[in-house]
Amino acid sequence: MGRAYEVRKVSMAKTAGAKTKVYSKYGKEIYVSAKKGGGDPDANLSLKRLIEKAKKDQVPSHVIDRAIEKATGGAGEDYAPARYEGFGPGGCMVIVDCLTDNNSRTFASVRQAFVKNDAKLGSPGAVGHLFDHQAIFGFAHDDEDAILEILMEADADVSEIESEDGSVTVFAPYTEYDKVRSALLDAMPDLNFDIEEISFVPQTSTELTGEDAETFQRFLDVLNDDDDVQNVYHNAVLPD
Repeated sequence: MGRAYEVRKVSMAKTAGAKTKVYSKYGKEIYVSAKKGGGDPDANLSLKRLIEKAKKDQVPSHVIDRAIEKATGGAGEDYAPARYEGFGPGGCMVIVDCLTDNNSRTFASVRQAFVKNDAKLGSPGAVGHLFDHQAIFGFAHDDEDAILEILMEADADVSEIESEDGSVTVFAPYTEYDKVRSALLDAMPDLNFDIEEISFVPQTSTELTGEDAETFQRFLDVLNDDDDVQNVYHNAVLPD
């Protein structure tokens, strides 16, 4: 159906450094969520979702617990979200989401990543309107009509459902995340999600080849190595 979605799974970290990056990312997100909405996952659905996602990515319980304890203890860092938008090599569109305790440092670091990799940092909103903020669920199933019926009965707002090779992907407005997830699990209690996330999905794609593709990959690597960067969204399609 309609828009194709490229599944980008995060593979198991193979080095201590990569693991530390994953742990740090979740630690910050959990800290911010617990500080904002409280440390009880049953009363803070955002925190509950983050904990479930972290455990799926094999983040140790002590990392999760420490982040919550810091947030509820009244001390610790004061992280704030920062979003940067612009254009990457070949004219592709990029959104960079950060959590930072030093805006000047983060801006300078992200700006350098753009400047040194044939990319152009834009103003706020430069490309964001060309992405849809979506809740995305992917799982093994072969009947998209049955899934649509489940979600309609739950009065869940759905943007699109795609079915391919025995897998179904459900797209919904990000505000419908909890309703869609609950509806699917109520109907199929043993369901295991391959994807369950809130993401920015591009409305169009830009195919990159040759030098543009190589430069873009370096650009992504630099951003992903930055401790302040939490997520990078883009519409680039790279060669297999």
